[in-house]
Amino acid sequence: MMKETGRMIENQGERDQKIVTIFDDIYNLPDCSTYYRAMDHAGFRTAHHAAAAFRAVLSELKRARGLSTAGIVDFASGYGIGGALTRHDLTLADVLLRYRDDWFDDATPDAVIAADRDWYASHRRAGQDDQYYGIDIADKALGYARAVGIFDEVFAENLQAEDASAGLQRALASTDLVIECGSVAHMLPAALDRVLQGAQARMPWVITAPIRGNDTAEAIEVMGDHGLTVEELDVPPFRHRRFADEAEQARAVANAEARGHDAEGFETTGYFHAQLFLARPASEVTPVSGWPVSPIADLSA
Repeated sequence: MMKETGRMIENQGERDQKIVTIFDDIYNLPDCSTYYRAMDHAGFRTAHHAAAAFRAVLSELKRARGLSTAGIVDFASGYGIGGALTRHDLTLADVLLRYRDDWFDDATPDAVIAADRDWYASHRRAGQDDQYYGIDIADKALGYARAVGIFDEVFAENLQAEDASAGLQRALASTDLVIECGSVAHMLPAALDRVLQGAQARMPWVITAPIRGNDTAEAIEVMGDHGLTVEELDVPPFRHRRFADEAEQARAVANAEARGHDAEGFETTGYFHAQLFLARPASEVTPVSGWPVSPIADLSA
């Protein structure tokens, strides 16, 4: 849904200029092991920090609305790392370290899925009756995430180009929270608009972790058009992944500075950095400092 032709892409600052990075051929495979090994090598960290915020936001949302269970959409989910870390008692390090095991070198997709299904089941957070839905264009990645129990339902749909299917519309009608973890979703406002349109009966909260320097203006406008108040959470910028080369770093520094960010100590260290935005109905805006669960994880990780 969110990643064009299965590629991870970064915005160069112009909407018609996109960079295809180093994950071209592994974003939509029958199992996640090759992808997570590559992300581990690239120093991927966004999900570590974003998932801490996702869990905190979900806790506050359920408190504010008096919910015992909630419906969560993982927007541009891929293999489901955002949903996995929100739904399970696991860290990003746990996930990445798992696939360093030599067993995965020769394991078939069916074997990986069977092993991962048991692994995730053994780490499900206690009392987790929430419903999780994955949306992306990557049908094989979604199939993996559904098979191992990260998602209850998955939808391989291109919402940037087409309206949601009847099945997805049913899922959106029960959605309380939309999470987005380091994808290009904020660059695809039509897709976000369709998600929020389908979920308007419940006015879901949205928590997103875009890379600094990417253009968030249209996504923020879309959220505002749906009656949501958008705030940048007071969480220091955190690492997304290591730059592929010096040219990519130079572009990222320029993009960050063009959007008013100070790149010194962040992009200049050799990593993309991300930030957190939270959108809620104005009547449900509460001071983050008063939440029972803090959205701040160990930012040194």
